Amino acid sequence: MRQFIADKASRLLQLLHRIEWLGPLVVRVVFGYFWLETGIAKVHNLDGFTQRFIGWGIPFPAFSAGLSAWTELIGGLLIMLGLFTRLVCVPMLINMVVAVTLVVSSNLMGLDDYVEADEIVYSLIFFWLLVSGPGKASLDTLVARMLGIRPQMANAPLPRIAMHPVID
Repeated sequence: MRQFIADKASRLLQLLHRIEWLGPLVVRVVFGYFWLETGIAKVHNLDGFTQRFIGWGIPFPAFSAGLSAWTELIGGLLIMLGLFTRLVCVPMLINMVVAVTLVVSSNLMGLDDYVEADEIVYSLIFFWLLVSGPGKASLDTLVARMLGIRPQMANAPLPRIAMHPVID
């Protein structure tokens, strides 16, 4: 029975390994579309969005609202395409830090509230994309391949670093 379970689990893991590219692709496309859509809505109603920034007391509200809206629109599109994914996650994370710091945190009373805040979840997804990249099914991967950039293999041994100077 133990061998039967091990064989079935191994087959399932092999199948999942063959389609592991699908997870990052689906998350990236759906998450990117969400940001593209919110960015478009904010750009189309920039005056209303600016008024919200004024109400929140955000400095330079017209500039900040425009910057935030266009960051979401362009960032969402690039994340969907998997183009400059890691790079675009930086301004998207900054957008979330500003949102949490200046807008959301006034309504959060404890750790549970922070963990349940949408902006924290968005920040975690941006962080994951920043660290892990867009996955194999992305324009970033295609461009890297065309340029001859080889990614670090997950199972490759890390280079050894001397802990103390070698004495001859």
